[in-house]
Amino acid sequence: MHAPRHFPPAHPLALTRRHFFGRAARGLGAAALAGLLPRPVRAALAPGPDLPAGLADFAPRAKRVIYLFQSGGPSHLDLLDHKPLLNTLNGEELPGIVRGEQRLTAMSAQQASLPLAGSAFAFRQHGPAGAWFSELLPHTAAIAGELCVVRSMYTEAINHDPAITFFQTGSQIAGRPSLGSWIHYGLGSTNENLPAFVVLITPNKGDQPLYSRLWGSGFLDSRFQGVQFRAGREPLLYLANPDGPCGTGRRAMLDTLRRLNGEQRDRELDPEIEARVAQYEMAYRMQTSVPEVTDLSGEPAQVFDLYGPDSRRPGSFAANCLMARRLAERGVRFIQLYHQGWDQHGDLPNAIRTQARETDQPSAALITDLKQRGLLDDTLVIWGGEFGRTCYSQGQLTKTNYGRDHHPRCFSIWLAGGGVKAGYVHGHTDAYGYNLTDADGNPLEASKDVYTPGAVHVHDLQATILHLLGLDHEHLTFPYQGRRFRLTDVAGHVAKELLA
Repeated sequence: MHAPRHFPPAHPLALTRRHFFGRAARGLGAAALAGLLPRPVRAALAPGPDLPAGLADFAPRAKRVIYLFQSGGPSHLDLLDHKPLLNTLNGEELPGIVRGEQRLTAMSAQQASLPLAGSAFAFRQHGPAGAWFSELLPHTAAIAGELCVVRSMYTEAINHDPAITFFQTGSQIAGRPSLGSWIHYGLGSTNENLPAFVVLITPNKGDQPLYSRLWGSGFLDSRFQGVQFRAGREPLLYLANPDGPCGTGRRAMLDTLRRLNGEQRDRELDPEIEARVAQYEMAYRMQTSVPEVTDLSGEPAQVFDLYGPDSRRPGSFAANCLMARRLAERGVRFIQLYHQGWDQHGDLPNAIRTQARETDQPSAALITDLKQRGLLDDTLVIWGGEFGRTCYSQGQLTKTNYGRDHHPRCFSIWLAGGGVKAGYVHGHTDAYGYNLTDADGNPLEASKDVYTPGAVHVHDLQATILHLLGLDHEHLTFPYQGRRFRLTDVAGHVAKELLA
């Protein structure tokens, strides 16, 4: 058991004399130790609250995370969870005993009928575990031996905004720190010239918005928030100097700002001033580092061929996957990709083809590329959305068309590298793809409060991610508004069955 981390009050003015001397003793020792370490090690052990934030709770399996978030809720029934019974019973009513008392969204709750909809796509088994993959995912199926497929994810959220917020921040209510911010806060950065947390978004996809609070730092220091890199010639707004000022003048201006901010900090003891100065300095260093990392022109032709034709188009999901590999090589701790457009309430067969075509090859290429470069073992890659889709059709069901509503009770994601089992399938769902079951097909009553073997709650996934990075999710806390907050709130268990 690890002793809980004790963090300081939210504002230095709240320090008592006892707090000051108690913390100073440890702080001076940590500062002395840091002074003896070389620069790369000091960067890895970026200072946190009481303990240096880079000191993990135990030996990590992963050094970094690449999260390929598929916003909108990909249909597990058309991608990763084969249910032939739905094709057999296509058009028949969803049995009431299967649905039970589950809440439906307003979009299908008033339907007179809930007709079962079999998938329009063929499935085949791949890899050592015989994982089922749809014909829509040929490239992903080809790397099945590297993947840990989780078919038993579940969540309480049934609508997009709370569901995405839940995955990204551990709460359905906006305002909490994001997953990447918690990781930056807990482990620090390993590259002083790039942000520890970078966000890449595929533009102009779908009608479900993404908000910057999804990668915000909430009540943590603002320096822990994600930094969005944009497509095109200017990946960060105002990164380049305006016409006129030279590099020397820019440096002199920052030195003056540092001195003025230092005087204000000494008067007001506001920690946000320190964050502001740190961000000024990071922006200055990024003027050199960001153009280098975002310039893909030096990548050989075979790399672009691996990621697919879209990889030459800035901002595409393929180009962002290639960018993620370049960021991982340079020590960026958490890389968040968002690909929108998976919200297929109607015209699913056509719409999901487009989504799969845009994401299948680059997702698989990222795994292959990381493995070829020796980075997969210590890079955790995650692919998945905020919930699954219903086994019944939303709206009219025809021979060639159907839609699917939101479904939180069970859905699929996959992970790779970073200490998870390779070539492994975890969890079971019933023949309708509607409820979780055990290996024998018996209903599984899962609860976020008690870990249920075979089921993986959102908080369980978050706890497992932190565990693979060497962090105990129960100890990574921050005091705010009278209590200690953590990413997993008061729930979450490490899904040990997923660990290699």
